[in-house]
Amino acid sequence: MKRITLISTGGTIASRWQGTGYAADAGGDTVLASAAVPDGVEVRVVDLFNINSSQMTSERQLTLLRAVRDALADPDVDGIVVTHGTDTLEESAFLVDLHHDDPRPVVFTGAQKPLGASDGDGPGNMYDALQVAATVRDLGVLIAFDGSVYAARGTVKTQTLAAHAFGDPSRPQALGKLGFGRVDIRRDPVRPAPLPVPKTDDGALPRVDIVMHHSDADPTLFDAAIAAGARGIVLVATGAGNATPAFADAVADAVRRGVLVAVTSRVPAGPLAEIYTGGGAVDLVAAGAVLTGTLRAGQARIAVLSTLLADADAALLTRLVSDPEPASD
Repeated sequence: MKRITLISTGGTIASRWQGTGYAADAGGDTVLASAAVPDGVEVRVVDLFNINSSQMTSERQLTLLRAVRDALADPDVDGIVVTHGTDTLEESAFLVDLHHDDPRPVVFTGAQKPLGASDGDGPGNMYDALQVAATVRDLGVLIAFDGSVYAARGTVKTQTLAAHAFGDPSRPQALGKLGFGRVDIRRDPVRPAPLPVPKTDDGALPRVDIVMHHSDADPTLFDAAIAAGARGIVLVATGAGNATPAFADAVADAVRRGVLVAVTSRVPAGPLAEIYTGGGAVDLVAAGAVLTGTLRAGQARIAVLSTLLADADAALLTRLVSDPEPASD
């Protein structure tokens, strides 16, 4: 018998009609009861939160990380499943992955349709996640969704409503597939060395903001983030990591103040690269920013947050965001 702990955090998979719209309100036992449980699997439910994932916070994500660690402290537990809303699932899964140092799997899943929908996808996703958690080892944190298995790193929500909601745009082939009672893992993810669980007992968490570059953009919002107390900023640049000379100056000033600056791209797929000057990635890196490879905004922000929580500098951030695998063309 495989013993799996199900940590329930809410999301669409736990959502029911509230009169004007859907919101998470069902406990983990109710969500579990909607799905078949694979043969040979025993499930213990932990109700951690019951929120729409757009309400996720860094504090809650760290609470989730500690709940995962607490569950894995039991040597009889063979794996973890986390049910989570799809809006911020990619961020929570990546945070847990950065700190996950156990061979037992942590598998995130959710749903695009609410609990009880006649054509709902939650029951199938739950079954698949339990099967993955009971089967694999040494793969880090995974996402099981719509018959596919993905590594947490690089996987983002790619569809607002469709059932096939997740993927890694820079690596289109999923880590594995599910079907006919089988878990078929095609390759092992390459992950950086895990970080210690951060100590957060000494006050407020560091603020990390995201600012986007676009036509006519200037550093006003970038500077406002610093004025609001941001200790880290993710600049969502254009192309392979390009902005303007004004942004390069703002980055240099922020770095001099001790602010950690990461640069990602609003383009869905592909790595960042130092190609252009004139405010491009060449100048942003020279100003002290760190390019985030194929990580996009939400996960780049998590990498900055984890770096700050480790009381580390740009060298650690560079290690966390460096591409462990080449991106696909």
